[in-house]
Amino acid sequence: MIFLGVDGGGTKTALCLVSGDGDLLGRHETGPSYFAGPPGAGPRHVAGVLADAVPALCSSAGVTPQQIDYAFFGIPAYGELRADRPLLDEAPRAVLGHDRYRVDNDVVCGWAGSLALADGINVVAGTGSIAYGRNGDRGARVGGWGELFGDEGSGYWIGLRALGVFSQLSDGRLPWSLFGDLVRERLGLAGDFDLLDVVQHRWGSERSRIAALSRLVVEAEQAGDPQAGSIISEAADQLARHVTAVRSRVGFADDLAVPVSYSGGVFNASSVQTAFTRRLAEAPGRYELRMPRFDPAIGAALYAGALGGSPLADRALDQLDDQIR
Repeated sequence: MIFLGVDGGGTKTALCLVSGDGDLLGRHETGPSYFAGPPGAGPRHVAGVLADAVPALCSSAGVTPQQIDYAFFGIPAYGELRADRPLLDEAPRAVLGHDRYRVDNDVVCGWAGSLALADGINVVAGTGSIAYGRNGDRGARVGGWGELFGDEGSGYWIGLRALGVFSQLSDGRLPWSLFGDLVRERLGLAGDFDLLDVVQHRWGSERSRIAALSRLVVEAEQAGDPQAGSIISEAADQLARHVTAVRSRVGFADDLAVPVSYSGGVFNASSVQTAFTRRLAEAPGRYELRMPRFDPAIGAALYAGALGGSPLADRALDQLDDQIR
């Protein structure tokens, strides 16, 4: 048995092939598959990404798309724009040559990988943010409303807060701090208003470029910058609120220590993990924070196996674990 997992995102799209015995047959990574705004260009953008990436992965693994027993495609913003859903549902058929697949939101990949399909909650903080939880047959997502009025706690959200803080530092509305020096230095600003040219013209307000500013915030926070620390603290609070909302929606018992895991680049920062852990400890209910067992692309492949009626056994999961480690 061969299962394909595809984890789309606003910065990159990760693909992998996993056998039913727990062998990692291949990986591939390509550009973003976000279609609902910059840098996307509608559902056809997703179809183009898949048309290049799936054959490339299969070629490197020495298999054909027709040999894939089942596939799961996690696409960012899937299910949010009703008119686009039929086109997204259809896109994988052209590249696979069969209909043994399912398409859903990429948040499912994070849950499936981090908790290896077990009941619990996963919160994603990458370019955007969203949370998903499963309690038996009940599943629910929270967040993922997009960059205009959502994605709280995400890299993009942190980046926007960073730009706002820099403008206030420059004006004197906030006391000057290390973060202002970092922005001037790393972006090569001859004058503070050059930031407008960098973000709007050179970057074209691209989400992934703005999200990358979150790294500067983390760096400044670790150096003790109070403005950066405030942004990190607020981001952790927002992500914890995602989790508590999911818990309520899927109906976990009040006395249950609900497994919680995480995925996405924002959580690569230890300061974010620490602040998030503290917020969960302060939240109503009990939680058991777990390190992610598998990444979202692997999770997508595991979910493909389950959807295809052949979930990987514990022995196969251990085999996959050993290979990755």
